[in-house]
Amino acid sequence: MRHLTDADLAKILDTPMFHRIGQIADEMGVECYVVGGYVRDLFLNRPSKDIDCVVVRNCPKQEAETDEGPVTPGIVLARKLGKALGRGANVSVFKNFGTAQVKWHGQEVEFVGARRESYNRGSRKPVVEDGTLEDDLDRRDFTINALAVQLNETRFGCLVDRFDGLLDMEDGIIATPLDPDITFSDDPLRMMRCVRFATQLRFQIEDATAEALARNAERIRIISQERIIDELNKIMLAPVPSIGFVELERSGLLDIILPELTALRGVESRNGRAHKENFYHTLEVLDNIAMVTDKLYLRWAALLHDIGKPKSKRWEASAGWTFHNHNFIGMKMVQPLFRRMKLPMDERMHYVEKLVLMHMRPQVIADDEVTDSAVRRMLFEAGEDIDDLMTLCEADITSKNAQKKQRFLDNFRLVREKIVDLQERDNYRTWTNPISGEEIMSTFGLSPCREIGVLKQAVKDAIWESRIEGDHDTAFAYMLQEAEKMGLKRVR
Repeated sequence: MRHLTDADLAKILDTPMFHRIGQIADEMGVECYVVGGYVRDLFLNRPSKDIDCVVVRNCPKQEAETDEGPVTPGIVLARKLGKALGRGANVSVFKNFGTAQVKWHGQEVEFVGARRESYNRGSRKPVVEDGTLEDDLDRRDFTINALAVQLNETRFGCLVDRFDGLLDMEDGIIATPLDPDITFSDDPLRMMRCVRFATQLRFQIEDATAEALARNAERIRIISQERIIDELNKIMLAPVPSIGFVELERSGLLDIILPELTALRGVESRNGRAHKENFYHTLEVLDNIAMVTDKLYLRWAALLHDIGKPKSKRWEASAGWTFHNHNFIGMKMVQPLFRRMKLPMDERMHYVEKLVLMHMRPQVIADDEVTDSAVRRMLFEAGEDIDDLMTLCEADITSKNAQKKQRFLDNFRLVREKIVDLQERDNYRTWTNPISGEEIMSTFGLSPCREIGVLKQAVKDAIWESRIEGDHDTAFAYMLQEAEKMGLKRVR
């Protein structure tokens, strides 16, 4: 965190945009402050493009009347700013919300009037009234976001820190300005934002605030899935996403949002034999992935890779705890989970399904002899996602036994070497089956049916397992042999 005086802030904000805003505010006889996350990030030395400004009216009639009703000082200031900035400035007005946005040379500034809010328990949509700067800061979610810097020329750069947000920032604390129970009950999305900021900034959630999270967790049910997933994705993309999932689990929010994940909690022991704690293992895998890539849906695959384990868990006297087919069961759980959470039902979902299904494959290959045929089959099924699959499987090695972990990594290195070798030799990315469905139908006089797929798969398997050559004539002869076994007769 940087320690900035008012003079330091004035120097940082010494730009044509901010000075012009202050000058127009002075001309209008209003006060204008830059507030919230932009100010917070100045102290944290984090990049921030979106700028929020609060305009405080000094008398009740500082607004213009139009045929469409009153226009607030924030909208008037935005329009005046757009004219002053001239060519290249774009002004968007949102009268229903009393806000306006100015875009200019890559900067975005949003203007809103200072306001006071009150809430109905059944909705997070507030009743809004004009308010003072103090009213506006009171309604902010966290103390570190309740900072304001004045832009009027006579007090340009002066900081308003009503709730000691700077002290909380220095201590690395997330706390609410007012009673956290009221803050979270009024707008339950703030609970997700609380966890998100704690994760992104690596801050601790203050004790009273954390306790209020747990007390108000059920309130998250009134929030739309779209807003929840937006915050959850930001947690997923943090440098250490496990921080957020631990906080979500502690508060009880995760039981409501993602019960498939909390079902992984706990260790069961029988006859002195226990299985791995799969919840924290999953978070470790997620963090391992986060260290090497910022791909959001690869992180989702890491988070969901073991969700089939609770349903597949069995005790076998000879083997102990088993999770047979947990990858297949987990893959089947991905689609309904994505649908419920309003995640995209497109190729991104299918990508996660594929990685969940195949996440055991490289390990199985590595445990046995690394044969051409096994790696060829994996290459063909993984397709363009083979590198991501290998990355996920390497991240899945969380053993605390250093020798065991190194043995796994060495085996995976052999698999990667074989992948490179086969990619160069086989050019699998452009490989197509020499026998088409149309040729099978014409050869045997078939209409579209199951047998066509069976024959195509048999030819593909024989080629990729190096049992036959990949030319058309050899493949056609093999197809005739397989068809005869199925009782199919060639049409003459």
